[in-house]
Formats: sequence, structure tokens, C-alpha cells
Amino acid sequence: NILIWKEGKEYNQGVGYLDDGTMVVVDHARRVIGRNVEITVTSVLQTASGKMIFGRLDENAARTEAARTAVSVEFTH
Repeated sequence: NILIWKEGKEYNQGVGYLDDGTMVVVDHARRVIGRNVEITVTSVLQTASGKMIFGRLDENAARTEAARTAVSVEFTH
């Protein structure tokens, strides 16, 4: 699970951070900025400035979260 904080540099990416400051770039996560989502890690890159993690949005988890959000919105209005 990771909180998607902002857009990534590439189209449709979202970016989050681990507690230690490690950047996590997530494909197909632009639409879930501001939400905590489950991801699947696809690769890890060690750079001179630290580690970067790349992953993709777990689509099943995103659909479930979207359904929960829709229900909560329906009940609050």
C-alpha cells in the first residue's frame, strides 16, 4: 500500500514515497492521486542518490476502492 502524492513525469504516472523517503513511481496511478492504493512492484533501481521503486496499480484493488468511494459519496449526499 502506498499513498499517491502527485503526478509523475510520464503520462498517467503517480508518485508516492516510503517512510524512508524512497520514491515510488506507479504506472496508471494518476487518477488515484490523494488515495492510498495497493501496487505491484515491477522493478527497483539503485541510483547514486538512493533507491527508486517502480510499480503498477493493482487494478482489482483500485476498482474495489472506486466502488467504496462511490457508495460513500452516494450516502453522504
